[in-house]
Amino acid sequence: MSGIAADTIPERRRYRLKNKLLGPPLVTEQLSSERLGRPTALGVLAPDCISSSAYGTEEMLTQMVPTIGLAAFALVVPITLAILGVLFFVTLSYLDVIQYYTKAGGAYVVARDNFGPRVAQIAAVALLIDYTVTVAVQTSAGTAALTSAIPSLANTFDTVVITVAVVLLLLYGNLRGIREAGKFFAFPMYFYVVALGIVIITGYIKEALGTLHHIPLPPQEDIFGGHMGTPGEGLLMGLAFITLLRAFANGGSSLTGLEAISNGVGSFRRPASVHARQTLVVMSSLLAFLVLGTSLMAKWTHAVPYASGSPTVVSQEVQAVFGRGFFFFVVQLATLLILYTGGNTSFNGFPFLANFVAGDHYLPRQLTRRGHRLAFSNGILVLAGVSIVLVLVFKARVDGLVALYAIGVFTGFTMAGAGMVKHHLTQKGSHWRRSVAVNAISSFLSAVVVLIFAVVKFNEGAWVIVVVGPLLYFGLIRLHHQYNEESIALETGAVEASEAPILRRHVVVVLVDRLDMATARALQYARTLTPDDLRAVHFDIDSKEARELEEEWGRVGLARLPLDIIECPDRRLGRAAIELVADATLDGDTECTVLLPRRGYSRIWQRFLHDRTADKIAAVLSQVPHVAATIIPYNLPGRFGEKVRRYGQSVQRARLSDAAAGGNLPPIDTEGRSGVEEGTDRGATRREAQRKANAVSAADDALARRAGVTTRISDVAVRQRVKVAGRVKSVRVQPRAGTSNLECVLSDGTGGLLLVFQGRPKIAGIEPGARLVAEGMVGAWGRRPAMLNPSFELVAGADDSTGD
Repeated sequence: MSGIAADTIPERRRYRLKNKLLGPPLVTEQLSSERLGRPTALGVLAPDCISSSAYGTEEMLTQMVPTIGLAAFALVVPITLAILGVLFFVTLSYLDVIQYYTKAGGAYVVARDNFGPRVAQIAAVALLIDYTVTVAVQTSAGTAALTSAIPSLANTFDTVVITVAVVLLLLYGNLRGIREAGKFFAFPMYFYVVALGIVIITGYIKEALGTLHHIPLPPQEDIFGGHMGTPGEGLLMGLAFITLLRAFANGGSSLTGLEAISNGVGSFRRPASVHARQTLVVMSSLLAFLVLGTSLMAKWTHAVPYASGSPTVVSQEVQAVFGRGFFFFVVQLATLLILYTGGNTSFNGFPFLANFVAGDHYLPRQLTRRGHRLAFSNGILVLAGVSIVLVLVFKARVDGLVALYAIGVFTGFTMAGAGMVKHHLTQKGSHWRRSVAVNAISSFLSAVVVLIFAVVKFNEGAWVIVVVGPLLYFGLIRLHHQYNEESIALETGAVEASEAPILRRHVVVVLVDRLDMATARALQYARTLTPDDLRAVHFDIDSKEARELEEEWGRVGLARLPLDIIECPDRRLGRAAIELVADATLDGDTECTVLLPRRGYSRIWQRFLHDRTADKIAAVLSQVPHVAATIIPYNLPGRFGEKVRRYGQSVQRARLSDAAAGGNLPPIDTEGRSGVEEGTDRGATRREAQRKANAVSAADDALARRAGVTTRISDVAVRQRVKVAGRVKSVRVQPRAGTSNLECVLSDGTGGLLLVFQGRPKIAGIEPGARLVAEGMVGAWGRRPAMLNPSFELVAGADDSTGD
């Protein structure tokens, strides 16, 4: 019976659906093409920071207007200038961070390298919380901008539904990959900056000309807090010091997102550090212009915050400058787009940061894996899930969520500044004293903001962060401790165990519940193991079934392999299996392999009709020394099996037709799969081949140019001198006859050829993913064609296109 070629097996329906929704998978070498240029990077990473100008001024006024009334407009600009002073020093600090830490990670990496990984988890917890809250705040604020333009949507149900839908849209865009997300999200940032910039500049001109007037005040009950000021005399009468601090803390939310550039520096094209620093300067300058502009406009127009959150202060400013005409709706559209896409910054920063923390074994390792489109899909899914929960709990209200805001990011600023102070005090490079002063000021100011926020906003929700933060920190430490314990347990004695003497006897036990194709496949595999003793065992939990099985066993001619029927009166199959293997290995010189047939079902509803007994028994047997439980799967032939058969026939016909026509298949298969769909004819096969040929990377183009005329590996025969070109698919060092040989498989999409370099355990550049041209005589090596000690030319290394 002949085997089945891998390319004759079609992809599963779930995988094909994923391809349609997210696009075709990207190979790792395409990671460099997913890096961002400066304009796109600004569009992807800046929205969170830039969009905070849409609500930063309003958040300051929510704290002052109910207390001092119109006097708040005299204080909003000085408080804004104080916040911009913090922005100036934090920007200088992060310019320093990016210069010395050219990998992604930001404050976390700085803290880890200078204070150790345990202290760095403080920054990790703070930033992970901040990224999560950012998504909820930005999308909720975007919905507030939408309801300012369409008041009929200003009800709880509609705002929550719209906000959740936007989070799901951000999730989808980022699962498609960072470049796709960049194209999708870059436009709103520029649209918003231009639109609001026009409003601010026009407002400056009107104020200079004396044509910018105050907005009529709404009824007292509509104003945030339910009233306009408190009784008293003088400008500051009724303004408690704590209220001033609250206004400063709320306004500090304007600086959130500033760390996104350093956390995502790995997303920039080379030279990443230079491009990231330039982008950070542009982003901070735009933020300062917009925040100061909206505060000045609020001072001149007396735009007050509303209790319902709609209309927003920015929308009132736009209406005061341009009226409620066409441009009003243009600015509202730009505002809601930038606020919605502002959450996308977290979708870029959170997965990268989670990847770093998980790489240090403080978060689950699943967060380090890139998904279908090279994005950290697990991190993206976690972020979206937690953000949706926050939106639902706080009903998409910005004033409720902002209390959770800013503590995390300013903690990150504090850790980054302190880490850079330690770095410069240790390294003492050029201008180190100036760098120490700048970073120390940044760290101090950020720590003050954290303290103010934690104290004055404690009762408004900051207590959640103050309580949850330490719990998460200790959770990360405990998880790291668990990973260390597992690593020690797995590594202790590993070398000795792998080189321990082989036990004298090998017993193979096949557990049989009924006689069918699954059991027959397990018995067939058992014979290939050539054991000293092969046993078929049935546990008797139903006497009638046991007798029928025994009769059928003899009737079909399996008498040469006795069937052991073992009593299991309490129906505990796991315990009965343990007793069986324990008895088989009692002499201490026997290795026992237990084969468990498992039936596979193609349809989900079929799986609910059967239990997973094989998996449960395998888990139990893993506790017994010198016992290996192996599950032998057998997939029931169904629609998928018929697809495999028809699909394989179509591929074979296409190959024969192509060979008869003398056609050439593409030399390099960068994706490692056929892609010919079920039932396709020769033309479809050739079109798919041409599509792959057009999709090869620059490294493959270089290989084709350097290789010249080569032989397809599928056409290579023994005792033939050939020249082949392809990509190294696998590498191993094979000890043989007192020496070590480097063996690698070269693949060109039509097949694979073994290259053997005798006596050379390592050759620089030959590793999985490398492209090379090899020439030599093909012989036999271990029952397979191989080229021994070929002459070769290395065209491209494995990481030539993967970047940093």
